[in-house]
Amino acid sequence: MIENTEAGLYCRDGGFFIDPWKAVDRAVITHAHADHARPGCRSYLATPACAVLLQARLGSAVRVQELPYGAPLDINGVRLSLHPAGHILGSAQVRMERGGEVWVVTGDFKRHPDPTCAPFETLRCHTLVTESTFGLPVFNWPDPNDVAADINAWWRQNSAQGVPSVLFAYALGKAQRILAQLDAGIGPILAHGAVEQMLAAYRQAGVPLHPTLPVSEDRRRKDLNGALVIAPPSAEGSPWMRRFPGAGRAFASGWMQIRGNRRRRALDRGFVLSDHADWNGLLDTISASGAEKVLVTHGFTEELVQYLRGTGLAAEALRTDFSGEADA
Repeated sequence: MIENTEAGLYCRDGGFFIDPWKAVDRAVITHAHADHARPGCRSYLATPACAVLLQARLGSAVRVQELPYGAPLDINGVRLSLHPAGHILGSAQVRMERGGEVWVVTGDFKRHPDPTCAPFETLRCHTLVTESTFGLPVFNWPDPNDVAADINAWWRQNSAQGVPSVLFAYALGKAQRILAQLDAGIGPILAHGAVEQMLAAYRQAGVPLHPTLPVSEDRRRKDLNGALVIAPPSAEGSPWMRRFPGAGRAFASGWMQIRGNRRRRALDRGFVLSDHADWNGLLDTISASGAEKVLVTHGFTEELVQYLRGTGLAAEALRTDFSGEADA
């Protein structure tokens, strides 16, 4: 039902692409990250919450047809519906059914709870197209509540010493998830401009988040003492960081599972927190789907494919231009 083309994953029967990497007439979007939602398409189909993020990223004039979770839509005989992926706000799996055959494209997804988005929904299908960003056994996530407690404890310790805490986190999805679980009683919370833009979109979509302050040029240094600053990874090592001399520096990412990543960045702390499924999450999802065939995209594709084949499952790697976010 899905074929790989130069423009992306294409459902020929339905006449639509899923997360195309080139401009097309009709795009079904799983979520609003830049590697899955490219500009220039004539029309987009997404969940209502994803539509808010798409317009924040691609411009308010972008044309988005909204489809709520679970609502069926017939497109040229293909019954299409969107279901929660648990990745970020508005993220969706794409379920397609034609002639009794069911395909599911997960997009990026995670199994752990997240207060800022709908939880992952298990779907049954004949063919499953899954990501594999963290498709190695070494990646097994700790309890996210424990991670949130560790972040608050790190911030509290820095605050008691009168120094700011700069936490690097992906601007769309990760930053909002962290903000929702911070203890706002510790001190003020500031946000980099790129993060603040996405916070505004989340608030517009109705997600409750702690108040934040912008990082402005005229903000006095003493106002930063004890503050937590959420910034995108791109800010690390930039002139923007000169505003926070002596600050504690930490990174929240699934890649922090590999200790060498923290050492290379010379960070004070590395918090293991990802918006993607870990190894067990991938295997549980594949098993629960009942899929007879699994197509594996972006990440450790060959490693996961070989493991699945070893269990007797039909599996193939599917080349895509998705990155799975380098700082996931």
